[in-house]
Amino acid sequence: QVQLVESGGGSVQAGGSLRLSCVASGYTYFMAWFRQAPGKEREGVAAIYTGGGSTYYADSVKGRFTISQDNAKNTVYLQMNSLKPEDGAMYYCAAARGAPWPPLTPTRYTDWGQGTQVTVSS
Repeated sequence: QVQLVESGGGSVQAGGSLRLSCVASGYTYFMAWFRQAPGKEREGVAAIYTGGGSTYYADSVKGRFTISQDNAKNTVYLQMNSLKPEDGAMYYCAAARGAPWPPLTPTRYTDWGQGTQVTVSS
């Protein structure tokens, strides 16, 4: 099992930016960020194939969020710009040791972090 530790959440005004980080304790094949707001289902935000760098985004964040990786540090980042109140949620890092397809489907991921809260005020 891979341990995942997220950081970087916080409170920001609409239009602001935050960068989330997720450090993995071991090998991963795909890593992704998901989010869940109260009363809503967990939804995929962005995913990255750690072997080649291919990235995938939810339509709601395309052009505003960027997922990236630093393989030397076993770390994946989520740069979030132009934040909106509807982006507020608990954000979770997840890892898959195989190829999750579709890449933003929560059930395809086997390892999860504890989450980091993002609050966006209007």
